[in-house]
Amino acid sequence: MSSSGVGTAVGARIDVSLATPGTRYARDVFGHFVEHFHRQVYGGLFEPGSDLSDERGFRLDVIQAVRELAPPVVRWPGGCFVSAYHWLDGVGPQRRPHYDPAWRVTDPNTFGTAEFVAWCRAVGAEPYLCTNAGTGTAEEMSAWVEYTNAPAGRGRWADLRAEHGSPEPFDVRWWSIGNENYGDWEIGAKTAAEWAVLVRESAKMMLRVDEGIHLLTAARAELGWTLPLLTEAGRYLDMISIHGYWDDLWQADEPSAYGPAVSRSLGPQTEIERTRNILGAVDLSGVGIAFDEWNLRGWHHPDGTSAEAIAARDRNDDNSTYTMADAVFTAGFLNACLRNADVVRMANVAPTVNTRGPLFVHPGGVVRRTTFHVLALYAQALGERVLESTAAGADLEGGAVPVVDHLATLHDDGRRVTVALTNRHPTDAVACVLTLGGHAPTGTFDATVLDGPGPDAYNDVEHPSRVAPERVRVEVTEGSLLLPPHSVTFVDLPLPLPYAAGEVLAPAAHDLPWRLVGRSWSRRTP
Repeated sequence: MSSSGVGTAVGARIDVSLATPGTRYARDVFGHFVEHFHRQVYGGLFEPGSDLSDERGFRLDVIQAVRELAPPVVRWPGGCFVSAYHWLDGVGPQRRPHYDPAWRVTDPNTFGTAEFVAWCRAVGAEPYLCTNAGTGTAEEMSAWVEYTNAPAGRGRWADLRAEHGSPEPFDVRWWSIGNENYGDWEIGAKTAAEWAVLVRESAKMMLRVDEGIHLLTAARAELGWTLPLLTEAGRYLDMISIHGYWDDLWQADEPSAYGPAVSRSLGPQTEIERTRNILGAVDLSGVGIAFDEWNLRGWHHPDGTSAEAIAARDRNDDNSTYTMADAVFTAGFLNACLRNADVVRMANVAPTVNTRGPLFVHPGGVVRRTTFHVLALYAQALGERVLESTAAGADLEGGAVPVVDHLATLHDDGRRVTVALTNRHPTDAVACVLTLGGHAPTGTFDATVLDGPGPDAYNDVEHPSRVAPERVRVEVTEGSLLLPPHSVTFVDLPLPLPYAAGEVLAPAAHDLPWRLVGRSWSRRTP
């Protein structure tokens, strides 16, 4: 645990209700994403010939590390890559390389559908296939569904899979129609009207092959794009997918420092609220939100086909980029999704391996970046239900975001509450006052703390454990506990608790500028 900084003021007061069992969330919010970009697949999770790989070419150290992240679902093959990807190029024994116009390199196609499904099974995740809605067609998408899911004898694509050595269906349940086709950067970009019709017709064809699949499609938190889509195709969809990167580094790799990066922590909440409102406008309560690409840092890929432009992508793998800012932002992102568990049903960190991902893979092993530990904690340590809570808190300098963020969860056994507490302050420890069901716990409780020697701390090949979670015992007095600077703390509170007698000493909620009621933080107007 970091020992820098001593807080003298209360950073937040959090009141957790035990009056209801809370909201069960979808574990798919802990999902992941892998794209054919730079060293995510080749030289990342897939490296035939490496001493660290199995006979299939899968890096065994990567499989072990990804299992620690417990991903319920993994999206593939893109991303922008998919909008010019034809799935037939990546199946069967005879494969030929193709030029990828999205990332302007040649893909060998040695990692395709069968390899991806097998890798997902190896890490314990469900495969999520994203289809080509750029240069592809509705017929091509439905043919891919038949290839993966239909029994042999149904048709030529199912029979082709059997000929390729897989007589049993792959049984892929999650499918997306397209990726960011609203953007002019995407191969095969569409207008809102064109997109709505293409999604409608593609969904119809895919569901006629397998009516049991779950369908998503590319959307955005913008009424002009998403309203026509939902009007035309909403009845066929399980979710609409939105994307978010809040530190824009596409052309210039100049990562924001801790303060500016953390100041963007309410961005995900804003995107969720906007998308929720659009869904409400068309009364599609059955359609959820999938944040199926998200990360603090945008991927660096400057324009051009020159060797220099391609080599510049190596900058994504600079481990010093991924500091406690990334860890703290990641906790806030997941809190926003889980507080909106009634509508946010999937999220996929982009990507899992290399680039901006939580896991850096090099020829000799792996590095678990700061975000790796946050993602693993959320996937493994939370209770299954999000409890209702209200909160009030101080703000960071400049008033951009509250200092303390939190999430309270109840385990299904009804015997334990786990509270995730994030102190965003770069240098100061802050006091947090916590009540459960109107009572303030007092005692020493099990906790896990992730912080670092400073806000800019990171892990790399030479120092793979500079930032790592620590299992500790924390003192709580009349609900009050101290949170280290730039930290994420998980506290386990058994029920029934040894409650403190007497009144909780804390400022009234109206004395603090930030308040959380329900799903969203908002700044109080003076």
